[in-house]
Order: sequence, then C-alpha cells, then structure tokens
Amino acid sequence: MPTIDILVATTSGNTEYLADQLSEQLQNAGIQTRMHYEPDYSELIGALDAESIWLSCIASHGAGEYADSMLDFAADLHRKLPSLVDLRYAVIAVGDSCYDTYCAAGRDFDQLLEKCGAKRLIPTLEIDMSQDDPEKKASTWLGSILTHL
Repeated sequence: MPTIDILVATTSGNTEYLADQLSEQLQNAGIQTRMHYEPDYSELIGALDAESIWLSCIASHGAGEYADSMLDFAADLHRKLPSLVDLRYAVIAVGDSCYDTYCAAGRDFDQLLEKCGAKRLIPTLEIDMSQDDPEKKASTWLGSILTHL
C-alpha cells in the first residue's frame, strides 16, 4: 500500500486539525501518511512515482485565495503546469458558504491537478465550516477513498 501525502492549506488551523484527523484514520486503517503543512513544490514533484497519492485539505482564504501555507506551492503548480499523469488525488475544499468565494481555492486546486493530468480518486468534498460537522463529513468521505485504493 502506498504512502499518502496529505497537503494542507490552512490559515486558522481548522483545516490542519481536520487533516490530522484524516491522517490518524488512515493510519488506523494500516495506511502510512506524510503530512505537508507547508507543501514544497520541489520535494513533492521530485518524489512522484506511479504509486503517488495526494490527499489535499484546502481552505479558502480572503477572496477565495489559497491559505498562506500553500500559496507558493499553488503558484508553482499554476506557473509550471508539470505532468502529473502518475498522480492519483482527492481534494477536500473547506470554506464558509456565507462568502461568494465558498471553497474557491479547493475547487481551483482540483481543476489544476486535473489540468496537469492527475487522476481524481473520488469527487471533491466541500465542507461548509458554518453548517457541517467537518470531521464526520470528511470521515465518511474518506471511507470512499479507501475502496478506490
């Protein structure tokens, strides 16, 4: 079973907490994880192989931008558009539905990975921090990923 790289884009820490919970759930299922609280382009792209899986927890910040912890990584991906044909991925987009830019960064990241040729494991999960129980919703969604590994 491959190791899953968990990429985190957070400002307030809520998405980091959610990513940590998912990592623990995966480890309890016998799957190794690597946390990337400030994803590094060279490190992640350099480590890609046919077994690579990214689980990305992306919070939108401000007017739909990426959180500070992922700004550079996302900018590098947009600028360089690397071939990611060997990558399998899943995205959790976190936001607040009271804003027009609800989940914009997570949606952008999903589209960007697809544009680079990566293969989506399951549809993106959108979590509304003002209405959803993030841990419960993400845990249920994660169960679907496990069936696709």
